[in-house]
Amino acid sequence: MTKVLVVDDDFMVAKLHSRCVSAMDGFTVVGVAHSGAEALRAAELLRPDLVLLDVYLPDMDGIRVLRELRAAEERVAGTEDRHTVDALFITAARDAGVIRAALRAGALHYLIKPFNRAALQEQLRHVASVRTRFDELAEQGEARQADVDQIFGPRPPGSRELPKGLAAPTAELVERTLREHPSGLSATECAESGSLSRVSARRYLEFFADTGRAEVTLRYGGTGRPERRYRWIG
Repeated sequence: MTKVLVVDDDFMVAKLHSRCVSAMDGFTVVGVAHSGAEALRAAELLRPDLVLLDVYLPDMDGIRVLRELRAAEERVAGTEDRHTVDALFITAARDAGVIRAALRAGALHYLIKPFNRAALQEQLRHVASVRTRFDELAEQGEARQADVDQIFGPRPPGSRELPKGLAAPTAELVERTLREHPSGLSATECAESGSLSRVSARRYLEFFADTGRAEVTLRYGGTGRPERRYRWIG
């Protein structure tokens, strides 16, 4: 379960963001803060995994809040109290310098108000995916370049160039189908869910597997033949 701290000086906006987070499987709101000082105190007490952070706060800007959080992490680095928190900015600030400062401070992403509910939920899914990949990499002990590209690379669906013969709308359909079935699907199941041919579904699934956005596992059935199953991890 990903614990979220919502930080916004507008009480109604904070409530809306909290509702959106609470509606997502695997996420829970552990606290709400309306100023930078409140955010820092809440982060120390509640130890959230993710902070939804506004730039415009009454006492200090959100960039400074994130820098203070990073400084606090460094002070306890290497101790049993070490705890890391991710940050997603949700703000009306459009200044390029502010956006760059957020990136340099270590923000995972930056959403400009106003935005629709789906945009926030997509970023929350991305956060969950990144956290899962880091857990898996910690178990592996080392990363492949595909793992690194998956974490640092482009995030929007269809942002990577598709090979000849594959179409972006179909790629997005297959991606959406996989996202809706987090336990994984076979090519046949994906084809049925997305109203595609099995051959077509298999081509897109293999493309996602080759580019590190889908994980392939083998399941053995009564025939003794292994069935390839695909799970979205990108």
